[in-house]
Amino acid sequence: MQDEYRTVAGAGVHETEVNRSRFLCALAPAATEQEAQAFIAMVRKEHADASHNCWAYVIGADASVQKASDDGEPGGTAGVPMLQMLLRRDMRYVVAVVTRYFGGAKLGAGGLIRAYGGAVGEALDTIGTRTRRRFRLATVTVDHQRAGKLENDLRSTGREVRDVRYGEAVTIGIALPDADVDAFRSWLADATAGTAGFEPGGEAYGDA
Repeated sequence: MQDEYRTVAGAGVHETEVNRSRFLCALAPAATEQEAQAFIAMVRKEHADASHNCWAYVIGADASVQKASDDGEPGGTAGVPMLQMLLRRDMRYVVAVVTRYFGGAKLGAGGLIRAYGGAVGEALDTIGTRTRRRFRLATVTVDHQRAGKLENDLRSTGREVRDVRYGEAVTIGIALPDADVDAFRSWLADATAGTAGFEPGGEAYGDA
């Protein structure tokens, strides 16, 4: 698994103009291929009168799914440069749709490649990106007397507390960078006089 990846900070649209043609790049996070396709369909519907709605998406922290479409532009001049821009910026779990309204002047293959790739790059700069890092999920079990203070200590030391459940004991779900697991075990033992339980679990990605 990748230790970290970048994705778009949120959905947004950025417009550029090249030789009187308007290029609107719509970006959105997409957790699955289905989400990416649904976003593409939504933009297509919104801009049904446009000359072209070209798209590209990358799904998976390791970029295992990469797809693109020229939507009627000359082969390789739209979807592929859009995809290459996403990959060059290390973007994952993201979908981009560039809507073109033709302005009367032909751009040629090189011009189209620059315009479509550039539209995605400018949109990423404008809308912004965020880094997601791989974390180890773990469960801490502690008695009720120590739970409140421990939860406060966890938060004040910058640990990510994902959930807190109260039963016979209190279980606190946390996320840790893999490299911090051993140091955290020692810290936890000191903080609770060795009374807390620690159970490492699976992996997930969270904001870095």
